[in-house]
Amino acid sequence: MASSHPQSPDPSPAQAMLSPEEVVQHLRALREQIPLPEPLPNVPASRRRRLAHVDPQFVVAAINASGASPTVQTALGRTDEELRQETGDSQRWTAAIDEVRALLQSVIDANTVRRQRIGLAALQTYQICRQLARDNGHATRLETHIAEMRKLNKFGRARRKAQPPDQPQPPHLSAT
Repeated sequence: MASSHPQSPDPSPAQAMLSPEEVVQHLRALREQIPLPEPLPNVPASRRRRLAHVDPQFVVAAINASGASPTVQTALGRTDEELRQETGDSQRWTAAIDEVRALLQSVIDANTVRRQRIGLAALQTYQICRQLARDNGHATRLETHIAEMRKLNKFGRARRKAQPPDQPQPPHLSAT
């Protein structure tokens, strides 16, 4: 008997992997779906940074005070319930922020491994070419490539010590 519940996607390794271009496309589409509140008008950036770090206990006390006085709510143009809702939304978005940071770190880590693998292959290629160039049959085809790699290889060269600029010697005082 077939189940009436739809089956969840199989998280198998055979699942199609995304290309970098597809990831960018998905991220842009996702970014367009994220609700952005209106920024504070006429508030300098330095002050906005400080406002984002008001003590959470102070915020709760202020929301409670606004709930105790309709006059405060009128002056703010917002109810205590609206403030509680926005506070809750802000707290819930921290989980999304953590996941986005984790996603970014995993993409950075994966790309670092790719660059390491490419770097290793390039250095191995250089060594293989140098060995093959010992044979005259390969030397003519590889010599210009080896010369270019030798010029560009920052790992195979000894570092030159920076020469201090010529400074005039202070005159010697004679004790005459």
